[in-house]
Amino acid sequence: MQTKQIRLRRIQNLAYDIMAEMNSKEELKKSDSYRSVIDHLSRAIGELSDPSGDYSLDYVEEKVGTAHYKIFKNMKKLTPLRKTQ
Repeated sequence: MQTKQIRLRRIQNLAYDIMAEMNSKEELKKSDSYRSVIDHLSRAIGELSDPSGDYSLDYVEEKVGTAHYKIFKNMKKLTPLRKTQ
């Protein structure tokens, strides 16, 4: 698999983790970090939805990684993202 595809797959897995955690915990919806997580994810989606297809994979990784960290507080899961660059 190409490096870009690997990076996108890892981003996708982080996003799935975030969705599962946010849907399973009611208290997350009441916290301030909830808004921040949504903000980071919406920025990542906005970048990926550029009609010209010109997006920054680094930016998307950063935003999804930050959202993931805000929920799980675990940098260990984010280290593979940095190794593939």
